[in-house]
Amino acid sequence: MKRILFAAFLLFTTLTFVQAQLLWKISGNGLSKPSYIIGTYHLAPVSFVDSIPGLNEAMNSSEQVYGEIIMDEMKTPENLAKIQNIMLLPEGKTIDKIFSAEEMTHINSLLKDILGVDMTNPILAQQFGKMSPQALTTQLTILMYLKKNPKFNPNQSIDEYFQDKAKEQGKPVGALETIDFQMNVLYKGKSEEREKELLLCLADNKDTYEKMTDDITKAYFAQDLKAVNDAMEEKLNNSCDATPEERNELVYNRNTYWVKKMPEIMKKKSTLFAVGAGHLPGEKGVLELLKKAGYKVESVK
Repeated sequence: MKRILFAAFLLFTTLTFVQAQLLWKISGNGLSKPSYIIGTYHLAPVSFVDSIPGLNEAMNSSEQVYGEIIMDEMKTPENLAKIQNIMLLPEGKTIDKIFSAEEMTHINSLLKDILGVDMTNPILAQQFGKMSPQALTTQLTILMYLKKNPKFNPNQSIDEYFQDKAKEQGKPVGALETIDFQMNVLYKGKSEEREKELLLCLADNKDTYEKMTDDITKAYFAQDLKAVNDAMEEKLNNSCDATPEERNELVYNRNTYWVKKMPEIMKKKSTLFAVGAGHLPGEKGVLELLKKAGYKVESVK
């Protein structure tokens, strides 16, 4: 991200501001106690929370924690079955049947690069062959990151950390969305043809997508929400880019929905909201929407 630094003092001021940019305090507009919102990232290790200034104080002073979903609910047998089902193609369909032979060479090349084997391997075909293109895109994106960052544990998320911490302290845990709603947004919001197109985009632009992920990750670790937003909006300038409708469904509409729910939640109890960092910045981000709703929103320094 390009910055114009006029003097050492401005550099110091900018860096000081960036240091605390993931955690924000929400006050005013009739709230008797402040609430907080922290931007999370699913590829960040839990240990990173120790790097966020003011977070322990915000956690301790909050009376409850709200996430996008209640993480423990994802682990119930009923919801695990739902999640598994929504990630699969309809009965009788497999990846090699919905893509042409030529298209499969692209997908197999990506699989071989990441895993060393492809769909010609019966074990891999059994594991990945029945996934929807969207689910396979998600899985391969995570596997690409794990290949470059083998020490990262995807089973320990920052989102879950905050909810576990709340339970340790005897505090309630709530959610801004249901699991069914989030799964439908993530895995059922596109046509099969669009899902196929995006999987091929990943296969044909692996290096570019890895760079995008690296840029978002570096921006998050720098606690710089503007850089996170800039990295998320990087484009290939072709059909691989998210359409305005897709961007609305995945990010902006959800932001609006959350901000409509948050006032009543904050009015009842001082709350720490832990949601994806990509939802916070920008004109349509949660922070700006809260300001427009009459709240004072300030970074915790």
